[in-house]
Amino acid sequence: MVSRSCANFLDLASGNLLDLPRTPRSLPRVMTVPGIISDLDGDVVNDRDSGLTTSCLCRERKIIVANMLPLHSQRDTETGKWCFSLDEDSLLLQLKDGFSSETEVIYVGSLKVHIDAIEQEEVALKLLEDFNCVPTFLPPDLQKKFYHGFCKQQLWPLFHYMLPICPDFGVRFNRSLWQAYVSANKIFADKVMEVMNSDDYVWVHDYHLMVLPTFLRRRFNRVKLGFFLHSPFPSSEIYRTLPVREEILRGLLNSDLIGFHTFDYARHFLSCCSRMLGIDYASKRGYIGLDYFGRKVYIKIMPVGIHMGRLQSVLNLHSASIKVKEIQEQFRGKKLILGVDDMDIFKGISLKLLAVEQLLQQHQELQGRLVLVQIVNPARSTGKDVQEAKRETYLIARRINETYGSPGYDPVIIIDHTILNYEKIAFYAVAECCIVNAIRDGMNLIPYKYVVCRQGTRQMDEAVGVSAETPRTSMLVVSEFIGCSPSLSGAIRVNPWDIDAVADALNLAITMPEAEKQLRHEKHYRYVSSHDIAYWARSFMQDLERACRDHYSKRCWGMGFGLGFRVVALSPSFRKLSIDHVVSAYKRTDRRAIFLDYDGTIVPLASINKTPSPEVISILNNLCSDPKNTVFIVSGRGWSSLSEWFAPCEMLGIAAEHGYFIRWFKSSDWESSTLASVFDWKQIAEPVMKLYTETTDGSYIELKESALVWHHQDADPDFGSCQAMELSSHLENVLANEPVVVKRGHQIVEVKPQGVSKGLAAEKILSTMVNNGSPPNFVMCIGDDISDEDMFESISSTVSSLSLPVGPEIIACTVGQKPSKAKYYLDDTAGVLKLLKGIAIASNMKPRSNSQIHVSFESST
Repeated sequence: MVSRSCANFLDLASGNLLDLPRTPRSLPRVMTVPGIISDLDGDVVNDRDSGLTTSCLCRERKIIVANMLPLHSQRDTETGKWCFSLDEDSLLLQLKDGFSSETEVIYVGSLKVHIDAIEQEEVALKLLEDFNCVPTFLPPDLQKKFYHGFCKQQLWPLFHYMLPICPDFGVRFNRSLWQAYVSANKIFADKVMEVMNSDDYVWVHDYHLMVLPTFLRRRFNRVKLGFFLHSPFPSSEIYRTLPVREEILRGLLNSDLIGFHTFDYARHFLSCCSRMLGIDYASKRGYIGLDYFGRKVYIKIMPVGIHMGRLQSVLNLHSASIKVKEIQEQFRGKKLILGVDDMDIFKGISLKLLAVEQLLQQHQELQGRLVLVQIVNPARSTGKDVQEAKRETYLIARRINETYGSPGYDPVIIIDHTILNYEKIAFYAVAECCIVNAIRDGMNLIPYKYVVCRQGTRQMDEAVGVSAETPRTSMLVVSEFIGCSPSLSGAIRVNPWDIDAVADALNLAITMPEAEKQLRHEKHYRYVSSHDIAYWARSFMQDLERACRDHYSKRCWGMGFGLGFRVVALSPSFRKLSIDHVVSAYKRTDRRAIFLDYDGTIVPLASINKTPSPEVISILNNLCSDPKNTVFIVSGRGWSSLSEWFAPCEMLGIAAEHGYFIRWFKSSDWESSTLASVFDWKQIAEPVMKLYTETTDGSYIELKESALVWHHQDADPDFGSCQAMELSSHLENVLANEPVVVKRGHQIVEVKPQGVSKGLAAEKILSTMVNNGSPPNFVMCIGDDISDEDMFESISSTVSSLSLPVGPEIIACTVGQKPSKAKYYLDDTAGVLKLLKGIAIASNMKPRSNSQIHVSFESST
């Protein structure tokens, strides 16, 4: 069943959205089909699959992709030509400092101005030649729907925890805006592919381009791709309300490395992957990774930094020194608190003003001495919410000034006109305290800039008459809901919604002893100066290189349609099991052993009805009727259930409860393992499991004769996994002296006798066949989970240890394309049944009687 979001993507695809055009440039060969690309000698190699050509002698390149290029644009009034200059304050431009001087950096993104179609080619050539920039010219209507529509009205509010509960409170999901978002991402992808070589690293930035990785991965399976999210990532309870939630998650997972500012954001993303896609993560040697169809997707947690040199160069400007003196003179005798924020509903400006009002009301001695200068940056979006936030800000500021102001003194000064960078820097340098009171913000570098400006420079010190040895101080009041908060351990953290607490924090900040202010400042400056933007970029790129190190050691397949596309990367020797190959081997042999798992192999895991279908019964009966075949169901399920389900199969062997019980055919008795015959340990284990069942909603206990299993697949994924880990540890402690093992499987915790496994069951069956004088020359084993891996390994080792005169044909096959000890895979249970049906038809169908089986079985025992 195609989801609605996918169906709409099909509509887009019908408009050639997925017909990614061949670029006119000569590009290096890139993996586009299954196979392995080896290192080849020579300067030029032709790739017949991609139609591309590559030169092996390439300069190291990084392609930085973002919504906007780091450029200023304006039209010359005299010539009418467009003029461009680098935006020195752009993070994208500054991160180049983290790369070697020999690295070529290419930027792909949009311009902040509209370029007429007739001028686009000329502008594109100029930008590429002069600035190494590749512009993506989006049509005005598409740009509006993409940026101001889906990005700013749907993703931005949702990622900042605002749900469109009613039409007057946010914009509800609009599928046409989503289609515009996808179309824009595809245009960006086309531009990247025009300039990308196979050895290039691509680094995509922010929430505007979250499905771009899917387009790139679809064309180039082995693209070296990193993504960094500069906004918060919401908790799963918020994110799951997005109708296209899976498409965006899968888009991000098509990256090799995904970066977040804080662990909270990464944790929320990982929780969404677990809850919505069933993908769990693991931490190994300090690195967090997800196994996504054989590809390892790594998670990077590191807050971005600032460019120290850029800030210090502005501080050294003569104009900055003059402005600092003006501010000092203007606010002489006053305690200056500074706020710098965009005008939007998430920056908490009105809450900040209410805290100042509360502070002035509670501390009359501050009236006439305290000033808050609030610099308001231009709003990045439009709408009723921005206008309402602006109206409320001015209303509260006016009230405060009327109540606590006096001639020549306003407690609140709002600067909402454009001010030059050096003027803003001057306010940073003078303010005794900086407050960032956002209710939700991705990173926010204002506190970092404030700390550096308070440290000053030699030129600034000379200009204002301060000695270089003078101790520096700074005080920060920061919201606990912004990304920079965890890294500023000396700041006063506040809940912006708690007006009283924010007022108390401001009072503490301006009255704190100078010595403590100095210690806090020194701590912050050490961190900010050592974790600058170059450090951040260098660290991210090093991790991206490490994440891509094994790109060419595995075979790759592209799977899925539209935004559900993903690449499967597996061992070179791992391939899909061909029916023709199996049938050929099957016909050549006359003593065959066939081992089949149950759940997930011949019955779908998602099936509510666990009983085998009439088709399964028919196929198994056909296989068992051939006297050359020994067919076994090897399952972890109890013997009573399996006996009932396979009652129509007279000649089918069953190994139940991971082989603890074995029955060779329906009329024979069950054999139990001799490894354990006493189950007193159940009296210890079961009460412990019941305790966790009572406290974990959705969990239950499965009672087996030889084992106990605690299931948590219906519990909350995070809580269930946490409880399973705790239960395993608890059981291992209380059962330390018992002859049992405690194992965690896929959403289960199982306690079973030591030495019982599917591998041992397969070994016993094969040994019995050899001892009976019928050594198998064909062994096939199919399973889907961790317990079946024991079978795959045991079959190979058992066959080699039996010293058979002729090695049998061994076919170990896992269900689903995933890392496995098996050499083959089939996609799903339907593929398994198709294979079994094929070999059943190929059988000679010569029936055998129960008496034949009786003689064979009795001689073996």
